Amino acid sequence: MKKLIILLLAFVVTSCIPVKVAPKFKNQDYKVMLAKKFQKKMPRETAFIFKDSKDAEEFYNYINKKYRLNDIDVGYNVPFQLNGETLYLSYHEAERTDKKVNLPLAMIDAKRESNGNSPLFEGNYSSRTGHWYIILTVYDENIKNCLRDKHPLKEKTIQYLKDLKQEYLTTQNYEELLLTKKS
Repeated sequence: MKKLIILLLAFVVTSCIPVKVAPKFKNQDYKVMLAKKFQKKMPRETAFIFKDSKDAEEFYNYINKKYRLNDIDVGYNVPFQLNGETLYLSYHEAERTDKKVNLPLAMIDAKRESNGNSPLFEGNYSSRTGHWYIILTVYDENIKNCLRDKHPLKEKTIQYLKDLKQEYLTTQNYEELLLTKKS
């Protein structure tokens, strides 16, 4: 019986209750959706969103080298050619978090404080893990969002962005991009 109580106590002390959960895209490693639904401070535009597993500023460096921008307007209306048309790529980086509350630790400390003792687990009542996402939007020369359902280049734009994402995630040295054909 004593072992069961110790085991139960250990389980309760280490259990966490999720409060916030970062999105996980089912069946794909990207999602096309309204950016505002993904994160409230984003514009109300259809966007291509994927999880960024690299360090901060890596996507900036990638776009800067790939499109030879020389640190000028990186991330805002970067022109590229697709199907003989000039399109404009913009991106944002956004953080979404997983947050868990460890209620048993808070309860133990509350009980200790009510007995006149100092808390043991102060500062460990919750844990937070950040996940970064890249949010891409593409517009044509008429300022029409190419990711919207009725746009004639929607499927080709999505394929271009999937290829762009794959190249970004697999390229280690962005200087290599200078040796390849500009796209």
